[in-house]
Amino acid sequence: MINRIHLEMIKLYRGDPKRIQHFCKVHSYAKLIAETERVDEGDVFVIEIAALTHDIGIHVCEEKYGDCNGKLQEQEGPALAEELLTKIEITKGVIRRVKYLIAHHHTYDNIDGIDYQILVEADFLVNFLEDNVPKENIRKGLDSGLISITSDQGGCCGICCKIGDYAFYFLDFDEDVLLEEFWTKYSKEEEQGYYEGLLKSN
Repeated sequence: MINRIHLEMIKLYRGDPKRIQHFCKVHSYAKLIAETERVDEGDVFVIEIAALTHDIGIHVCEEKYGDCNGKLQEQEGPALAEELLTKIEITKGVIRRVKYLIAHHHTYDNIDGIDYQILVEADFLVNFLEDNVPKENIRKGLDSGLISITSDQGGCCGICCKIGDYAFYFLDFDEDVLLEEFWTKYSKEEEQGYYEGLLKSN
């Protein structure tokens, strides 16, 4: 079922390899985080579908408004996703949640579930690189709390990502350290200081 949605999205975005690669990468991160955080299968299913379809409204937004900013995507995407997922015979409950996630994936002030959290973080991870987000912007995200160094849900956007029993880092840090060992060895203050130093030096 997920592969069929994946292929339908690739067909929908034919001729736009940049966007195809974007949702493929977001899906890969979202699936990895969800499965290694031991999210239940039902939520993983929702997360995978939402990750594949979260930007489904981009082309319509560009055609209708000449713009595809996040709020326009949130506005136009849900109906398109419903049409696609209904054709594939996804259940109404799953479609309802996926539509909600698409309608809020650029809204960060009321994250209400693990599926929402992981979708947002996976999208951030990809966007940071694709959009060449400056370290200063990441710094502002840390200051505002939008990007967290530590998290109980899904990990840390862009700076490090805590996955399952391991700590997986996007910046050079200890590799393959067990999560329990990591938190024994490093306090939150020490970790915060480490990344603050990296941000200042780059």
